[in-house]
Amino acid sequence: MSRVELYERIRRANRDEGLGIRALALRFRVHRRTIREALSSATPAERKVPERTAPALGPWQGTIRGWLSDDLTAPRKQRHTAHRVWERLTHECGATVAEATVRAYVAKVRFELDNHARAVTVPQNHGPGEEAEVDFGAFSAWIAGVLVELWMFCMRLSHSGRGFHLAFANQAQEAFLEGHVEAFEHFGGVPVGQIRYDNLKPAVIKVLLGRARLENPRFVALRSHYGFDSFYCEPGVNGAHEKGGVEGEIGRFRRAHLVPVPKVASLAELNEVLAAADAGDDHRTVARRSSTVGEMAAAEAAVLRPLPADSFDTATTLWPIVDTKARICVRQSLYSVPAGLSRRRVEVRLGARAFVVIVDAKVVARHQRSLHKGTEDLVLDHYLEILVRKPGALPGSTALAQARSSGAFGATHDAFWEAARRRLGDGAGTRALIGALLLHRSLPAGAVVAGMAAALRIDSVDPDVVAVEARRSLEPADAPAVVVPIGARLAQRPAPTLVGYDELLEAGR
Repeated sequence: MSRVELYERIRRANRDEGLGIRALALRFRVHRRTIREALSSATPAERKVPERTAPALGPWQGTIRGWLSDDLTAPRKQRHTAHRVWERLTHECGATVAEATVRAYVAKVRFELDNHARAVTVPQNHGPGEEAEVDFGAFSAWIAGVLVELWMFCMRLSHSGRGFHLAFANQAQEAFLEGHVEAFEHFGGVPVGQIRYDNLKPAVIKVLLGRARLENPRFVALRSHYGFDSFYCEPGVNGAHEKGGVEGEIGRFRRAHLVPVPKVASLAELNEVLAAADAGDDHRTVARRSSTVGEMAAAEAAVLRPLPADSFDTATTLWPIVDTKARICVRQSLYSVPAGLSRRRVEVRLGARAFVVIVDAKVVARHQRSLHKGTEDLVLDHYLEILVRKPGALPGSTALAQARSSGAFGATHDAFWEAARRRLGDGAGTRALIGALLLHRSLPAGAVVAGMAAALRIDSVDPDVVAVEARRSLEPADAPAVVVPIGARLAQRPAPTLVGYDELLEAGR
């Protein structure tokens, strides 16, 4: 029976039966003081919790509090546990206290410190199109069977909550700038107010006093091009709440769309997955709003500043020197260029996900940026002129191995090469293969493969035959075939005469 129910019975017996305090105490077997309390108030008074002293732990409470306060700035994996606090008290300080007592006090102090460390935030109101937030978030994905650590660029419109996400292999300046350009195109405009950042290196070179920053010139050029303002949060954990919208958006998106870990063939395919997830998120509702994210974003798009007529060039210009193996080193990875450029300095227009190599204002090579450092990305076509003179280097070449793994050099190529070597010998047969591979520069790869297959069907390994058959494969399938009999073709020809020769003889005489 609860105290409230007991009080009710006491009061009813007093009211209905007229029992006194002594009689009530005897009936309900409680002290007369309890009877008086029940008759004076239907609600029992709260019991006072006695304040107990801690004679064993008392002298060490300040020491424990000091250790736990210092842990707030220590690495998370090197902080005191309750057991470690007890060990230090008994071994270093000579205290005689039970571990359970120490554990209870450590839990109490930690609760107090955690509540003190958590700053109270103030609710904010963001008008349509006024503000956005930007940050990078780390995540992992399986790309071509390899688990890769990647970075997700995220821009979030503060009013509607609509986010844009793009995966990159790093947080380099090219990724930072390219993320902005594609985000603005995705939203269809630019916030008219400010965009909030933490102190990312692509934007901030040095943190100065207060909110002042020494900014990266490339970021300043991007901001000037699109006409927005930047707001920098306080350094460290103290400034995380100043862009809490994008911080929460990265975590939400990662849990909602990147669990389980995505498995894709390339970074481009992964970004298609992220784009589909962004489109699906337009149908969700944030907190207690009555409109979806997509509906609010559609209304917000009308307030955004229009995009400039020309897009901002995010590429960085580099001038590497081609080594003796026809490779250039870009961000600690090697990429091939045409062999004729060996030992020359070339221009590279480096983007976040791809880059082009330019020589004499002409694009000579294109590559996708590698997801790993120290890798080689070699194109077999870049080495064909050298392999014509050194056909023995083809079987063991790295470029051939990469072409096989990517599918660019398939079973038809191998069959043609084997037939050519069987008929012409290793050197001449390999040159015949290279002659056929050179056709990729003027004809589609599929047409060249079809030409090789057609040449093999007529038992030929001549590159000229491959070229003829490749061009024939490009002709429309429904084109009418005009077949002229040999006799008709001979009848259409004029009869040969020697008139010209007779004129020459007359002139000679």
